[in-house]
Amino acid sequence: MNTQANTARQATVEVVHGFVDGGTGGNPAGVILDADELSEQDMQDIAARVGLSETAFVSRSETEGFKLDFFTPNRRIAHCGHATIAAFSHLDALGRIPNPDTSKETVDGPRRILMKEGAAYMEQLAPRYSGVEEWAKKGVKIDDVLNSLGIDNSQIDRRFPPLLVNTGNSFIVVGLSNARALANVKPDYAKITQISEQLDLIGYYVFTNDPLATSRDATTRMFAPRYAIEEEAATGMAAGPLACVLHDFGDSSQRSFQIKQGVFMNPASPSLIKVDLEVEDGAISGLMAGGYGKVARSLQIAF
Repeated sequence: MNTQANTARQATVEVVHGFVDGGTGGNPAGVILDADELSEQDMQDIAARVGLSETAFVSRSETEGFKLDFFTPNRRIAHCGHATIAAFSHLDALGRIPNPDTSKETVDGPRRILMKEGAAYMEQLAPRYSGVEEWAKKGVKIDDVLNSLGIDNSQIDRRFPPLLVNTGNSFIVVGLSNARALANVKPDYAKITQISEQLDLIGYYVFTNDPLATSRDATTRMFAPRYAIEEEAATGMAAGPLACVLHDFGDSSQRSFQIKQGVFMNPASPSLIKVDLEVEDGAISGLMAGGYGKVARSLQIAF
């Protein structure tokens, strides 16, 4: 008798695409509701079996609207944009969000969530920037970052110096001068992982706002091999930092941005992330990043 098979538990996982664009594309996340009885190890095991870039576990919160725990296939992550949008879009479709102004409890503290016409928006913090001189203190040079992407200094958009930006999670944001440069990026995942460990990053967010590449404010690619994500179709927690860079370094008074992602993946999965900046006395004080989610399928996972 296989006692292990007899004692295995089952979890129902909804695969919800976050940040869909016109109802298609987006980034798939696992969403598990009523996860109160699951341990951290259970969550990690389930996320590994689901195999998507992130899985969100939704449970009761004593202080906020809901508690959310996020796991990649290999570790916990404090925040995840597309999984947040996926989870709250799904909860809203089920009629489980009584107040459109709600919140999530996370291991990194509470964050505001706003539901608006079926879209979910999540709060991020005011940006903190760290330039190449700060990276050097941890053994990382700008050439190391460029080499890890297979690009050189001539391809950088001079308006936007590469920066480490944190609005809740840390990303290196790299602006490229044109669409061809973005399409031809050749990530060295081992090098990106090493640099991500040294600087405690989620990963890189590489973008261009070349009008030949996108009708939006920017189009992007995201690489996070440290978290077992080679390339991701939509990353709300990176789109927030990018919107801050576009505002603060692009000499722009614009406060709302539309950011495209997933176009250069194979296969492509075009996604749309909307970011609204909150600006006080000329400085960004916070932001809301959001979009739409769409349920794709349901899975039964044994763990």
